Amino acid sequence: MPIDAARALAAAPPVREIAWDHKDVQLYHLGIGAGTPATDPLELRYTLESRLRVLPAFATVAGGGAPGVIRALSVPGVDVDLARVLHGGQSLRVHRPLPSAGRATAASRLAAVYDKGTAAVLVLRTEVTGAEGPLWTEEAEVFVRGEGGWGGERGPSGRPAPPPAEEPDLVVERPLREDQALLYRLSGDLNPLHADPEFAARAGFARPVLHGLCTYGSTLKTVVDTVLDGDVTRVREYRTRFAGVAYPGETLRVRVWRADEGLVRVAVGAVERDDAPVLADTVVRYGPAT
Repeated sequence: MPIDAARALAAAPPVREIAWDHKDVQLYHLGIGAGTPATDPLELRYTLESRLRVLPAFATVAGGGAPGVIRALSVPGVDVDLARVLHGGQSLRVHRPLPSAGRATAASRLAAVYDKGTAAVLVLRTEVTGAEGPLWTEEAEVFVRGEGGWGGERGPSGRPAPPPAEEPDLVVERPLREDQALLYRLSGDLNPLHADPEFAARAGFARPVLHGLCTYGSTLKTVVDTVLDGDVTRVREYRTRFAGVAYPGETLRVRVWRADEGLVRVAVGAVERDDAPVLADTVVRYGPAT
């Protein structure tokens, strides 16, 4: 059996040293679509080192290297074909504002392995700590087609909840560049699914798809810019489920509902495909500026 759940869950968490500087942050921001218009003072907070603020979603690429969805495949007891792997969901909890340059330790372990019958779901949790204490905690849900059926715990439902029935409080359209995936992958996610047409076809897609984490970052930027007055330090938690794919060159329609004080709900669809779902079950929790 390619996935040995007991062995994977018992594996000791490897600890790695990570480091980043302002150039890594700027490249990430450009990769998720920041910098348009290039002279807009709001955009310069993401692109100009003298004014730089770090979008919390940068945590998913900080230190470079493979993202959590790929690191989960190197856990002892996990041996699967990358072409059958999809990123199912992502969550992030921010313990303190991210600095534009820093060093930290990152410890990752499988927090759960679920048996969905026709698939398996791996949940990789990463705890990142800097010199002054915890910085962030993230979880990546990894969906592996064809690897279920061993009789393990089924886990929570994987079905995305429908968006709120009422009209959204805000709708923003975000065009994606044709080379968006090629630019974003320079932050560390070199999965050929996002660049190689032959690999994408083997995975069942007509052409390379955009990284889910690129859409994830772009959507958080939209919420920060429109709901949080551009203040990245107000973000406390951010989670989503990847309900479908986006393709470079498409337009994302971001719908935002102000659910409660300190909470917004978001749904993202692809405009050119009749709002085909891209992100679902998306929630941003926020607090006062820090």
